[in-house]
Amino acid sequence: MKRKIDPTRPARPALKPDGTPDDNDRIETGPTQLAFDEWKARGLTVPDLNALREYRLERVRKKMADRDIPALLLFDPVNIRYAADTTNMQVWVMHNLSRACLALADGPVILWEFYGCDHLSEHLPLVDELRSGAGFIYLVAAAGLQDMAENFAAEIDHLMKEHCGQDRRLAVDKIEIAGLRALEVAGIKVSCGQELMEHARVIKNENEINAIKCSLATTEAAMSMVQQKMRPGITENELWATLHYENIVRGGEWIETRLLASGPRTNPWFQECGPRVIREGDIVALDTDLIGPYGYCADISRSWLCGEVKPTDTQKELYKVAHEEIQHNIERVKPGTGFREFSEKSFPVPDKYSAQRYTAMVHGVGLCDEYPVIFPPNAYDDPTINYDGVLQPGMTLCIESYVGEVGAREGVKLEEQVLVTETGYETLSSYSFEAEFSS
Repeated sequence: MKRKIDPTRPARPALKPDGTPDDNDRIETGPTQLAFDEWKARGLTVPDLNALREYRLERVRKKMADRDIPALLLFDPVNIRYAADTTNMQVWVMHNLSRACLALADGPVILWEFYGCDHLSEHLPLVDELRSGAGFIYLVAAAGLQDMAENFAAEIDHLMKEHCGQDRRLAVDKIEIAGLRALEVAGIKVSCGQELMEHARVIKNENEINAIKCSLATTEAAMSMVQQKMRPGITENELWATLHYENIVRGGEWIETRLLASGPRTNPWFQECGPRVIREGDIVALDTDLIGPYGYCADISRSWLCGEVKPTDTQKELYKVAHEEIQHNIERVKPGTGFREFSEKSFPVPDKYSAQRYTAMVHGVGLCDEYPVIFPPNAYDDPTINYDGVLQPGMTLCIESYVGEVGAREGVKLEEQVLVTETGYETLSSYSFEAEFSS
């Protein structure tokens, strides 16, 4: 099944500030009035969605041109979102690759939508044609898997002959094994599309930064509600549900992890929230990992003290070291700085905390965690690590710290989100740190 999209379709006259229809019955997801009101109160500028969409597709096509790639096939829902701003069951399709998008350097953008879901994308200006039939996963296809994959590959083959001539090169970000083999049998030369997409997504323009700031503002409003609700006797799950609820009620979208822990579950890190009852005097640490409005990730971490008590000397030390690491490393964010150079000049974590330090001091962030990653200095001792690059204006980064001694009761997690500017950096997140830990 395929259907061309009418390029003359009229736009609805009543629009919200970001260009989306001012219609509570609209199909597309987006910010709620609560979010718009909060952003206005904070003096934030909402993104122009049409301009944002055009910029992102231009970035994709520029990277295709840089690599002389005539066609790019996407299955990763985040990459599809970036290229065409179309979304459908994002978490489900991450493990059931049922949607695909083909961007042609000199041709249309074609979306293979999930069966019966054409209406979700037919209004989007960058989607030129809708098809179905990319869901060659065992769950759906069973014994017909190979036939479905071959049919899909035949469509790609036909489109490439039509729009790319004799050029058989196709970049693909990820694909089921049956689909990859079918493309290769058809004589298509498959290359790594994920590398292309990571480098397309890495540089944000003003519209993207505005969208990120809006997503962060929504997350910080949710964090404030979590901190207000935190009290002895509440469970980690109850507290985490508050964060998720407050994100969704503002038009946020989904959540990547459940990283909220308390007391002894803060050490070591990466213990996701559970039924533990939080006690007075516990450290409560969270890493938001929220996909907020417009699909942008707000990834910041804070650690709080539960109850009407003063922090212990040990808790103060943990917090002090984590805060110093964050501030030291943020100050080294400058355009032109190499990843290894940054690592070498990073905060010297005390030896007693080095065994459990965070695995990435810095990582990119946009629609989700993105390229690049900057590792701690000792990681580069591994000769198999071949990962270097340069910080560039327009990169958005998360600066990470986890401080916890092996075998100790608690740890502290902090994280800040920043933009690399022409002269240094701009801190994008604004949620306050805890003065009580330094009093």
